[in-house]
Amino acid sequence: MTRTPTILATSGGFSYDARENLRPAGLARLALRLTEAERPKLCFVPTASGDSTLYVQRTYAAFAGWSVDVSHLSLFPMPNVEDIRAHVLAQDVLWVGGGSVAGLLAMWRLHGLDDVMREAWDAGVVLAGVSAGSICWHVGGPTDSFGPRLRAVTDGLALLPYGNGVHYDSEEQRRPLLHRMVASGELPTSLATDDGAGVLYRGTEPAGVFTERDGAGGYLVEASGGEAKETALPAERL
Repeated sequence: MTRTPTILATSGGFSYDARENLRPAGLARLALRLTEAERPKLCFVPTASGDSTLYVQRTYAAFAGWSVDVSHLSLFPMPNVEDIRAHVLAQDVLWVGGGSVAGLLAMWRLHGLDDVMREAWDAGVVLAGVSAGSICWHVGGPTDSFGPRLRAVTDGLALLPYGNGVHYDSEEQRRPLLHRMVASGELPTSLATDDGAGVLYRGTEPAGVFTERDGAGGYLVEASGGEAKETALPAERL
């Protein structure tokens, strides 16, 4: 297990093969490498999808034959483990799936998982995820949790003192809403990712942008004179 608090916030991580089976892609592989463990323990956290059974099953299947010990943490209709804190702290990686970040935050707080995640981060468990599983570690960002017209969520765990934008190149509402939120001060300086890209944080500082898809990138969005200034960040192809 790495001892430095580490977060990998992504708009990717998995891909589909020709038979529509879920497969770990570059960003999920990077999350495993960051643990420096010979056989990492990875816990999939599907809260944002309402603990979709299919999502859980496909994630287990994705790692079939891999040197990875996979588990999951569900909260519906009740936690699937006796001791949430002990299970989370025993992991090398927590991979948080996509879905409703607003629902995720509400359920985590209901079960005290928000505090456990902070403890895991401090302990060096790699916190990673996609979409809702990216926004949750930040102050907030644009979300479709409330409907097809995107709205702001600003009550993220704020382990990272930034806003976050996901699916930046594939969903047309994402970029302009993030710009408005940053320009107005509703969100602080933010980092955003195209599909297939992720930002690695060591402690609370960005330590690099990584991509699993050609053309994908990461961006820094800052307030400047009442407007938002966007800067493309150097990215490493996985």
